[in-house]
Amino acid sequence: MNILAGVLLIIIILLILYIVLLRYQFKSINRQLYRRLTKHTRQPVSVEFINHQLDELVININNCLKAEENLRLTCIREEKKFKELIADISHDLRTPLTAIKGYLQMLDNSELTKEQQMKLDVAAKYTRELEQLIAHFFEYSYLITTETELKPEKINLTNLVTECLAEEIPSLEEQNLPLCFDEPKTIFVLGDRESILRIIQNLIRNCKQHAREGIDVKLFTENEQAVLTFQNFVSENSELDAEKIFDRFYTGDKARSSSTGLGLSIVKILTEQMGGSVSAALEKGVLRLQVKFPLFCEEL
Repeated sequence: MNILAGVLLIIIILLILYIVLLRYQFKSINRQLYRRLTKHTRQPVSVEFINHQLDELVININNCLKAEENLRLTCIREEKKFKELIADISHDLRTPLTAIKGYLQMLDNSELTKEQQMKLDVAAKYTRELEQLIAHFFEYSYLITTETELKPEKINLTNLVTECLAEEIPSLEEQNLPLCFDEPKTIFVLGDRESILRIIQNLIRNCKQHAREGIDVKLFTENEQAVLTFQNFVSENSELDAEKIFDRFYTGDKARSSSTGLGLSIVKILTEQMGGSVSAALEKGVLRLQVKFPLFCEEL
């Protein structure tokens, strides 16, 4: 009996030791995985304790990590190719457009019949739309291929929004789009003036393209941020998905061939570069676009 008890005791001690070693090894694997996540190392996971099942587990973990790394590198290469493609397209389109505009100007200075002038005006209208699309392509390709150097400064956002809206009033009146904007108290933000100006202009341009029954603009502060919202009824032909509206090339309006969806993508890129955020919501035919900027703090 004493021998049997001794054997059982030894077996129990060995099992406890085995379990302790397994627990130690699992902790080691967790530490290695955590290090890969936090320090972005590429070192494969290793084990010190010899166990067939544990070895297979580690091999599969390393295979998954390698596959994920290969996929990440592939995505980076594809993204780089896409950026280069956009940049090439935007540059290549400018040369023939310049020639088209030149010939249209020559025709406009010549003697034309009323019908010919009407056709020329239509051609000029679509040329201007094409020029705007190419400008969006060029701006987008520049933003995604170049590390833009921002110049953060104290900016009177209230004045900037008011000035941009005032410039667009004649154009909005031509489209029968009433503008509602109650100028708030002066709000200062910290950001790049040129970037904020382009954000506001793109938001206005988006409303002019898709709004109906007017535009409602609000500017206020919330949680130490300046919040700028553009709200409008959208066209009945729109099939918008608010969660995708800031994605590149997304457009929910199938009836408009002149919309690339790049304008709001540019808004998102510029806003996030300055530490802000964007969001969109669609409820009962009303689209609300919201952009948040960091407030300017005097102690900065």
